[in-house]
Amino acid sequence: MNLRFGYGTNGFANHRLGDALAVLADLGYDGVALTLDHHHLDPYAPGLARRVSGLATRLIELGLSVVVETGARYLLDPRRKHAPTLLHDEREVRLDFLLRAVSIASDLGAEAVSCWSGVRPPSVDAQLAWDRLVDGCARLTEAASKAGVPIGFEPEPGMFVQDLAGWRALHRALGMPRAFGLTLDIGHCRCLEPEPVADCVTAAAPWLVNVQIEDMRRGVHEHLEFGEGEIDFPPVLRALADAGYRGLVGVELPRHSHAAPDVARRSLTFLRAAAGQSGTADRTAATGQRAPGQRRPSGAVPAPDVLRAALATVDDGGWLDEALRRVAADPSVISRLFPAAARRCGRGELDVPGWTADEAARAVLLATLPADRAAVQARALYRHGDAAEKRAVLRALPLLPVGASAVELLHDAIRTNDTRLVAAALGPYAAHLDAAAWRQAVVKCVFMGIPLTCVDDLDHRADSELAAMLAGVADERHAAGRELPADAAALLARLKAEKGI
Repeated sequence: MNLRFGYGTNGFANHRLGDALAVLADLGYDGVALTLDHHHLDPYAPGLARRVSGLATRLIELGLSVVVETGARYLLDPRRKHAPTLLHDEREVRLDFLLRAVSIASDLGAEAVSCWSGVRPPSVDAQLAWDRLVDGCARLTEAASKAGVPIGFEPEPGMFVQDLAGWRALHRALGMPRAFGLTLDIGHCRCLEPEPVADCVTAAAPWLVNVQIEDMRRGVHEHLEFGEGEIDFPPVLRALADAGYRGLVGVELPRHSHAAPDVARRSLTFLRAAAGQSGTADRTAATGQRAPGQRRPSGAVPAPDVLRAALATVDDGGWLDEALRRVAADPSVISRLFPAAARRCGRGELDVPGWTADEAARAVLLATLPADRAAVQARALYRHGDAAEKRAVLRALPLLPVGASAVELLHDAIRTNDTRLVAAALGPYAAHLDAAAWRQAVVKCVFMGIPLTCVDDLDHRADSELAAMLAGVADERHAAGRELPADAAALLARLKAEKGI
């Protein structure tokens, strides 16, 4: 199962943030769920921009992806837990905090910002609470859409919106915007959802942008270590993998900070075993690339007709044929059809190596655009898309008659901390990156643990300047008691021999 596991910093409350990140990276986690709090990147403390920039660099160095969580207990009010919420009279305080979280998430290259409704105050009637919640979420979603960061709204037991039915009602009330997704807590499904947990995952899959995980018992909202509750995890993880979910699966154990390193180690061991993953395969699987030393297919992107033929077995009732006809007749409709590809064609792997059904369908849709619309539409779909949609645009670029006009999308992807986007940006279209940007991107792959097999034309483009940069990274890691990844070390050794360094 190609799942990426993270751990919540609210479970490391007794650690400095930098120490917590180092522990999680050393254990082998793929990412972190960062709860903004007074001791972990306080959004109200001085020097925020400098601290965010430093954290972004550190996350890259450690190879950790990030989701921003907003569930700090007493950050906004030292006397009232989680208050004020979007339901309170002082709801603008909460909204300001959430907007700060979106801005921080954008600067960190985060995969999502997670939030919840809160508990309805006794003095606020249900209709007023609902109106306030819808209004606040609409304003938050608008800001998140502009920032390119999806919102993951979490149903929380005991809160005003506590279950999946409540999330669906809120989603409908907002007009079902693409930027308003779902944070699904696996334990909460066992706690109060009527359906089996794996079925909840399958039903929620089209809207998932963030997943939290822990063990739990029916009817008891208590986050437990794995094996202490009632959840059968292999079917749950299988449901996530089968749905094509590629975001973080973050361990949520906020009351275990007293033993955080040991709990985090036990949790990752348990999850890897439940998912059938080895201890070294996780990050390679997350990028969709082959492990170091394995040869990848030629950098040439499959032609649209090859992808179309491979999609024949998964097309939902001829949906793709109809979608292609509509795009050919009116290119503007691609903005509505592009996001639907995952629901209609699925996210499973195709017979074409390295391609999933949703990516292939989206690439075929883009390739249908006329030459005078391709660049404009590709930029718009990337700018407004979620991570999977952005990656599909990046992978489709070599098929489009856009020349070098879309290279800005590569620069944007490389600035993120999303391993999937960075890897996709270094495919065949990266031939349009200038040498300096390309070298920086290759080094970023080394920092993030992305196998260099994702880098197209690496053998020909690697030069003495790249060798010098890799040598500097190697020296820094050696001083810290760490080594280069095997593929980077092999590349450096080859370049030294060839270039006489």
